[in-house]
Amino acid sequence: MRTVPLGSQGLTVSRMGLGCMGMSEFYGATNDAESIETIHRALDVGITFLDTADMYGPFKNEELVGKAIRNRRGEVQLATKFGNMRGDKGEFLGVNGRPEYVRSACEASLKRLNVDVIDLYYQHRMDNTVPIEDTVGAMKELVTAGKVKYLGLSEAGAATIRRAHAVHPISALQTEYSLWTRDPEDGILSTVRELGIGFVAYSPLGRGFLTGRFQTPSDFSADDYRSRSARFQGENFQKNLDLVKRIEQMAAEKQATPAQLALAWVMEQGDDIVPIPGTKSRSRLEENAAAADIELSDAELQELDAIAPKGATAGDRYPDMSLVNR
Repeated sequence: MRTVPLGSQGLTVSRMGLGCMGMSEFYGATNDAESIETIHRALDVGITFLDTADMYGPFKNEELVGKAIRNRRGEVQLATKFGNMRGDKGEFLGVNGRPEYVRSACEASLKRLNVDVIDLYYQHRMDNTVPIEDTVGAMKELVTAGKVKYLGLSEAGAATIRRAHAVHPISALQTEYSLWTRDPEDGILSTVRELGIGFVAYSPLGRGFLTGRFQTPSDFSADDYRSRSARFQGENFQKNLDLVKRIEQMAAEKQATPAQLALAWVMEQGDDIVPIPGTKSRSRLEENAAAADIELSDAELQELDAIAPKGATAGDRYPDMSLVNR
């Protein structure tokens, strides 16, 4: 797996990362032992950019990742996030960007991850009650203190990105991007490219839908986030499945899996875009990693654009879209 610069501040990461969220929550049953083996396998094949957040689990995912990398810290570019507050019982407590919270959240993440420094520290969601300058100012202090190397934002709007970048250089913006979520093409990608900020694409497989594994809404367990997501329900599910069937057909013609084709498309959008597909199993990890070797011709890219043009996906990606891209 080759490496690429992420942003213009000096951070270099593997061409593809690994999203670790589903190892602890949201996507059905979990298995810590298999998840740790999956992380180890990722490092073995050169996927060294690992993504977690304090809210995943909640709190358990950072501990899991920390345990997995304990003896391999030098191989890893470690990213985590703060801002989405949760209680000990998993309850969601809102978004917090207050400077004092930034500092306490970082200390807690360092402890759970059992590391001395976080390579990339994101504000997970924007807090509209706190000026972004105040939040990033506190994040800047963490860099000065040597607790964080690089700063990132997640799901921030163009104006917020500019204001944040003026306080301290932002190395990466993490936002959902895939064949069925092309929203960043409306001004976000052009903004980060103008500013020299890298782009990290989460859910590049459409929360697993673009893999072709799911055929009916009943394929998701009751505790799976997708069972409550608009894109996975009723008529939306069928409309989106029709889109996936066309991707499956094209993938078969290319002797690839739908997941590999979808990941290859994201990477073809530019070396400054790094996808972080999530998985809980070594077999899926290896399937995803192989996508880095797939090349798409101009004709194939045009065909995929025709199959999944911007806005083709049915349903909002979050129940409350007011919380994203602010």
